[in-house]
Amino acid sequence: MPCNWENVDEIKRKLRSLKKLEIKIRSANTFDYAEAAGRQPKIDLVWDRFFNINNAGNSKARYSLENILSMSKEDFKDVINEFFFNVYYKYYMENGIVNYSLYDPEILKWMGLPPHAGLDDIKKRFRELAKKYHPDTGGDSSKFIELMENYKKLVE
Repeated sequence: MPCNWENVDEIKRKLRSLKKLEIKIRSANTFDYAEAAGRQPKIDLVWDRFFNINNAGNSKARYSLENILSMSKEDFKDVINEFFFNVYYKYYMENGIVNYSLYDPEILKWMGLPPHAGLDDIKKRFRELAKKYHPDTGGDSSKFIELMENYKKLVE
């Protein structure tokens, strides 16, 4: 059931605050002269891949303002949770913080798994997709190769 958002500007403000929060989190340990001069630091933001609050088409963004406005509050919470999982994953990787319980959220999404999927979930889904994409069973060989590469990245 779609949520009745009362004010589009309020949603835009909330999404912009998420962007500022990501910048704070990810640039906490670095001194950036651009930031000191009052400009935003030059980092590849997860926010840019998730949200597009302008009406202009942005193929990099998963969720447009229109998508968000049509979501239920529960769906929106799931999007925010996925966003923060991606932000902290990126932060850990950039800062050399090794956490073996975290898997690349982009690969998990490609496999159709949630960001919190465990090794057993990954193995089970891998077997399902391997049966689907294996060339001997009429599957797409390029998808199978991509699956193998992604699986290798997850389990190594």
